[in-house]
Amino acid sequence: MDTDGIDLHRIPREPYTDGSFHGVEFLPEDFRDVPNESTMRVNEKYSTLPAEDQGIHIINIRAIEDIGYVRTESTLLNSFSQDPDANCKYGLYFRDGKRKVDYILVYHYKKSSFSRTLTRRIHFNDLGSRNVRQDQPLPGKGGEINMEEGELHMDYHEDDKRVRREEYESNLMQAGLELERDEDTKIHGLGFVKIHAPWNVLCREAEFMKLKMPTKKVYQIHQPHGLLKKINSVIQKITEPIQPKVAEHKHQTVKRLSYPFSREKQHLFDLSDKDSFFDSKTRSTIVYEILKRTTCTKAKYSMGKGEGRKKETTLLNKRRKCDKYGITSLLANGVYSAAYPLHDGDYEGEHAEPNDRKLLCEEWASYGVFYKYQPIDLVRKYFGEKIGLYFAWLGVYTQMLIPASVVGIIVFLYGCATMDENIPSMEMCDQRNNITMCPLCDSTCSYWKLSSACATARASHLFDNPATVFFSVFMALWAATFMEHWKRKQMRLNYRWDLTGFEEEEDHPRAEYEAKVLEKSLKKEYKNKETEKEKLTWKDRFPAYFTNFVSIIFMIGLTFAIVFGVIIYRISTAAALAISSSPGGRSNVRVTVTATAVIINLVVIIILDEVYGCIARWLTQIEVPKTDKSFEERLIFKAFLLKFVNAYTPIFYVAFFKGRFVGRPGDYVYIFHSFRMEECAPGGCLMELCIQLSIIMLGKQLIQNNLFEIGIPKMKKLIRKLKQQRPGDHEEHMKKKQRYEVDYNLEPFAGLTPEYMEMIIQFGFVTLFVASFPLAPLFALLNNIIEIRLDAKKFVTELRRPVAVRAKDIGIWYNILRGVGKLAVIINAFVISFTSDFIPRLVYLYMYSESGTMHGFVNHTLSYFNVSDFQAGTAPKDTSELGYPVQICRYKDYRDPPWSENKYDIAKDFWAVLAARLAFVIVFQNLVMFMSDFVDWIIPDIPKDISQQIHKEKVLMVEVFMKEEQGKLQLLETWRDKEKRKGENCNNHSPRPSMSHRGSVSSCHSCHVDV
Repeated sequence: MDTDGIDLHRIPREPYTDGSFHGVEFLPEDFRDVPNESTMRVNEKYSTLPAEDQGIHIINIRAIEDIGYVRTESTLLNSFSQDPDANCKYGLYFRDGKRKVDYILVYHYKKSSFSRTLTRRIHFNDLGSRNVRQDQPLPGKGGEINMEEGELHMDYHEDDKRVRREEYESNLMQAGLELERDEDTKIHGLGFVKIHAPWNVLCREAEFMKLKMPTKKVYQIHQPHGLLKKINSVIQKITEPIQPKVAEHKHQTVKRLSYPFSREKQHLFDLSDKDSFFDSKTRSTIVYEILKRTTCTKAKYSMGKGEGRKKETTLLNKRRKCDKYGITSLLANGVYSAAYPLHDGDYEGEHAEPNDRKLLCEEWASYGVFYKYQPIDLVRKYFGEKIGLYFAWLGVYTQMLIPASVVGIIVFLYGCATMDENIPSMEMCDQRNNITMCPLCDSTCSYWKLSSACATARASHLFDNPATVFFSVFMALWAATFMEHWKRKQMRLNYRWDLTGFEEEEDHPRAEYEAKVLEKSLKKEYKNKETEKEKLTWKDRFPAYFTNFVSIIFMIGLTFAIVFGVIIYRISTAAALAISSSPGGRSNVRVTVTATAVIINLVVIIILDEVYGCIARWLTQIEVPKTDKSFEERLIFKAFLLKFVNAYTPIFYVAFFKGRFVGRPGDYVYIFHSFRMEECAPGGCLMELCIQLSIIMLGKQLIQNNLFEIGIPKMKKLIRKLKQQRPGDHEEHMKKKQRYEVDYNLEPFAGLTPEYMEMIIQFGFVTLFVASFPLAPLFALLNNIIEIRLDAKKFVTELRRPVAVRAKDIGIWYNILRGVGKLAVIINAFVISFTSDFIPRLVYLYMYSESGTMHGFVNHTLSYFNVSDFQAGTAPKDTSELGYPVQICRYKDYRDPPWSENKYDIAKDFWAVLAARLAFVIVFQNLVMFMSDFVDWIIPDIPKDISQQIHKEKVLMVEVFMKEEQGKLQLLETWRDKEKRKGENCNNHSPRPSMSHRGSVSSCHSCHVDV
C-alpha cells in the first residue's frame, strides 16, 4: 500500500477467467516488457515500480473511487467512438437524448508517438449498475509507458494538467453535476466534457443565488384610461409594422408575481414543466457559478527531493490549502482551453429546428430589419441581463439621436439659407475692398488678397452662425434628457426582468489575486512568521500603482508628442508647397495641408487605440484587483482616459490652440527657431475644426468600428478552421459536426467594454464639439443603425454564447456619460467664445458699429503693418506677384497701427472682446448647467406606473403569504380537533374501568397511533 492508500496487489501472470471482478481493470499482459528506465503512471498518486516486479497489478476499488474513475449513479462519463446520431440532437443533449448539455469544457490532449495508451471508459446504464471495462484506446486518457527520456520531461506538464482535470471533474460530480466526455471529435487533439445540471442541483443553486422565478400568482398590469388609453392604442397601431415578430415583444396585460426561489416553497411556483422552468440562460449561469467555486488543489510534480523535501512538503500542504484552482485559474493555466455554454442550435438552413437563436437572427441580427425595434426581452432571455441592458441602452441612445439629427439638419440648412445674407463673408468676397494681407510664411510666401479666401469664409458661415449657439444649448439639454430617459427605461426593464431589489453580491476572488496572496503567505512562511488570513494591501500594490502612474503620464505625453509632430508636418508642408512651381499647389496649400494632416491623425488614432487598449489591460493586471467587477472598472477607467486623450487631442489643438500664439508680423513665434507657428484662416479656425472632427469621427466609425468588427472575427475564424483541418479528413468532414464543435470554432466573448467604449467616444464627438459640426448627430445616427445590427449579428453568429450575467444597470459607464455631458457644456461654451467669431461680432455690433449693422466688421478685426518693419530675412522675396508695390499689409489681430505712439501693442478692443468672451463662458455654462439640473430634477427617475406596480407586487406577495399562513393555521386547528375527538373516543371506549394504569396508557397510545 502506498502513502495515499492505494493497494497494489501482485497476482500471477495466468489470465483470470472468472468474471467476478466487476469494477476492476486489468493491465495488459505485455506490461512486463517495460524497460528499467521507464515509469508507469497509473494515476497521480502512483509510485514508480521496478521492472523486476513482473506480473499484473490490480488497483484497489477504493483507490479507483478516490481518484474518480468509479462515479456515483447520478453520473455518466462516456466517450464516443461512433458518429453521433440525431438522438442527442448533435451535441445539444447527452448520449441518452434526455439530459440537456448546459456547459462545455474543452481541453487539449497529447498522445505520444513513443507510447502505448491505456484508456478507461466508464459507463452508467439505465438500471444504475456500474461497470468498468477495458475498451478501445482514447488519447490522453490513461497511463503511458515506454517513454523516451527526452519526452518524459515534456509530458510532466501534460500529466499534471490531466491530474488536475480528473480531480476537478470529480469535485464537480461531488457537487451534483453530471458529466460526459467526448474525445472522438473532428477537431484533432481536443476533448470535450459535457456538463448537465440535474433538477435538484438547479433548485439548490437557484436558492443560493436568490434567483427570482415566476410564481403561479398572476396579476393585472395597470393600464392607462381615458384619453391616454386611446393615444396608446393609436401609437400601437402606427408602430405595429416596426415591431419585431416575437412573442416576448408583444404588449403584456398580465404578469406573474416573482419571488426568490426556495425549495421549501416550491408549491408557490408552476413546476408543471420542470424542463423549461429554468431556461438555458439560467441553467448555464448556475453551472458557471458551480464551476467558479469548485476547486482542485493537486499539482503532481511540485514536490522536492532529498533534504529539502520535508520543508517543501510543509509548504505544499500550505499551498494545497491556499492555492485552489477554480475554472478561471484552470483556463489561465491551460488545464482547460475553453469553457462556454452552447448556442440553442443552428440559425440558418432549411432543416434548422425553431429556436431562440434562429428567431434572433431573423428578427434582430439582420440588416433587413434595421427599421424595427429590437426584441430586447428575447435578447435578455438568450444572453442575460447585462448584454440585454447594453442593447437597450444602445437602442435608447439611437432613438434619442433622431431629434438631435433633425435639429442639426435645420441648423445646417439655416446656415445654407443665410449664406448670401452674411455681411462679413460678403465683404471678404468683395473684390473692390482690395485688402492686401501679410505673407503666411517667411521669405518664400508673398502678399495675398483677402478675397482669395472667399470660399472658406462662405463655408464657415454654414457652421458659424447664430443658430449654432442655440444648437449648443439644445444639445446640452438633450444630453440631460437622454440620461433621464435612460434611467426611466432602465427602471422599466428592472421591473419587467424581475431585478427590483436585486443587489450584486461580492464576486469570487480572481485567480491572479489568490495566487498573489499565496505568494505573499509563502514568503512569510519561509521567514517562519505566523500568518493569518492574508490580503493585498496598498504597500503590496504600490509598485503597480507607481508603474500605472508613470505609464499613463508617458502615454499621454506620447500622444501630445505625436500631435506636435503633426503640427511640424503641417508647418513644413505649407512652407514647401508655398515655393512650389505649380500654381495649383500654391493656391490649395491650406486645403492640402489640412486634409493630409487629418488623415495622418486618423491613422495614428486608430493604431494607438489598439495599443492603448492592450497597455490598459496590462496595467490593470499588474494591479491585481480582487474581483472581476473591480478589474473591469479599473480597466474601463484607464482605457477611457487613454482613448479619450488619443481621440480628442488633435481636435483640442485646432479648437483652442491653433492661431492663439502666433505673434505678429515682424515678431512671430518660432518653433526650434525655424518653423513659424501656423495661423487660422481669415474666416477663423471653426471651419478647420469642422473638417478635423468630421474626418476623424467618420473615419473612426467606418474603419475601426465597422470594418474591424466584421473583418477581424471572420479572419480569425478562417485561420482557426485552416489550422484544425487535417489531410485525409474528407470522410469526417462530411459528417455533421456536434454543436459544441461548431461553437468552439466561434470567437470567444471578450466582454462589452469595446462595444461601450466606441459608443462613449462617439457620444463625445456628438456632444463635446457639436457647436462646430451640427451634422455630427446625423452621422452618429446612421452609424448606430448599422452598429446595432452589426453587433447583433456578431453576438448571434460570430461569438460563442456568453455566460449570462445579472445586472440592474450599465455600471460605471453611466458615470462616464454624465461626466462627458457636463464637460460638453464647458467645451461648447469655449468653442463658441474663443473659436468662432460669434462674440467679436456681438461686440462690434453693439459697441463699434456706426450703422448698427455688421458692415465694416472685417476691417475692424484686421490690424495694419508697415512692411519696412519686417525682420531681416523674413520679408517676401517676390513682391511683384500682386502687380503693385505694397507698403501696408493687414493681419488678423487687435493691435495698434504703426503710426500710433505704441505701435503694434495690443489694442483696447482686444480686452473688450476678451472680457465679453469670458463673460459669455460664465453665463452660458451656469445657465445651461442650471437648465440641465432642472431637467434632471423635474423628470422622476422611476416612472409613476412602475412604482405603483412594484408596490402592488409587494402587497400581493404579503397577501399570498398571509393566505398560506392562514391555511396552515386552519389545517393545524383541524388536525388538533380530530386528535382531540379521537382522544375522547379512546377514553370513552375503555374495556373496563378497573384496568391498570399501564393498560390504559397502552390503549390510549394505540388510539393515538391510529390517529
